[in-house]
Amino acid sequence: MTRGTGRGGSSAAPRSVDVARLAGVSQKTVSRVFNDEQYVSADVRRRVLEAAETLGYRRNNAARALASGRTRSIGVVTLGTALYGPATLLMGVERAVRDTGYALRVVNTMEGDPAGIAGAVDSLLDQGVDGIVISEPIDEQTDDGEVVLRVDVPVLVLGAPSPVEAPMVLTAGDGADQMARAATEHLLALGHMTVHHLAGPLRWYAARDRLEGWRRTLTAHGRDVPQVVEGDWSAASGYAAGRALAADGDVTAVFAANDDMAIGLIRALTEAGRRVPEDVSVVGFDDIPVAAYVSPPLTTVPQPFDAVSQEGLKRLLHAIENPDAEPLPASDPPVDLVVRTSTAPPAHRTTPARGRRPASRSRRGTSSEPLPNGGPSTRH
Repeated sequence: MTRGTGRGGSSAAPRSVDVARLAGVSQKTVSRVFNDEQYVSADVRRRVLEAAETLGYRRNNAARALASGRTRSIGVVTLGTALYGPATLLMGVERAVRDTGYALRVVNTMEGDPAGIAGAVDSLLDQGVDGIVISEPIDEQTDDGEVVLRVDVPVLVLGAPSPVEAPMVLTAGDGADQMARAATEHLLALGHMTVHHLAGPLRWYAARDRLEGWRRTLTAHGRDVPQVVEGDWSAASGYAAGRALAADGDVTAVFAANDDMAIGLIRALTEAGRRVPEDVSVVGFDDIPVAAYVSPPLTTVPQPFDAVSQEGLKRLLHAIENPDAEPLPASDPPVDLVVRTSTAPPAHRTTPARGRRPASRSRRGTSSEPLPNGGPSTRH
């Protein structure tokens, strides 16, 4: 496809990336110029404005939005991946927006893309969206800790600290540490003296939150905190970690940061002659559809994707439509634990485990109930 490079070119409208290329600067710098931000030199500002004039670039969508009210569109920045968590969260956002009368504009980013979130946000601002959802971003901070971008519309960040500055920044889905606590406490309550952790890639905030919940739980119970094994979310990385963990006879319980890694881990343990759960108990995270059908069926922590999306979008729309009002209060996401047969008491327990006992009575159906101490609910 050929893109026009001026007013006499093709009908494709020039975008900020074209301005950046012609001016020899980044998309972030172009956005700074058009947002009248500080720390842009007079020479750089001149080059950007001249490039915009040459290309016939205008932030027309944003201008029209200001003149006519709202565009009734919401932009979503998401990581372009087939991983269950980000993909399912995006589906939750799409379902939550469906009946609101707003259109959804989705921009995918790729891990390692130098434009990253800044480029995606800039693209959405060019389209004049009324608000932006940033879904499970990975850490893209610069070395000096500078915020990636400043925008002038409300922003909802799901599952991470905000990478932008905005008139109103809302967060949702940041309860992964509590969910990790539920997984770790379940294993301690079964009698395991400590719990090993197979973490996701620590560039991800989601992986960091799960690791922190695991570590805090062990520390609160006075247990040893084993060395963390880092995977990459894939079953293959879980398998590689499982081969190493299987060689350690002291390992009796493992909390994996997602179900795919847990499944690979179980395969490696089984091949090494370590039975699950008789020798090693394993808990996953996400409750992917296949988790109930692997052997053994996987105990796991489901993520409340729809609940997080619905509440987050409700708060974002309130901020868009009531810019002078106080934000709607946030609520903690539900914490649940689906207990299947990949976890059991250790084969040789010498010292009673501290902490609460697991719920032992069976509950009918698939609904969950809060435990008396206010902790996570448990489904059997």
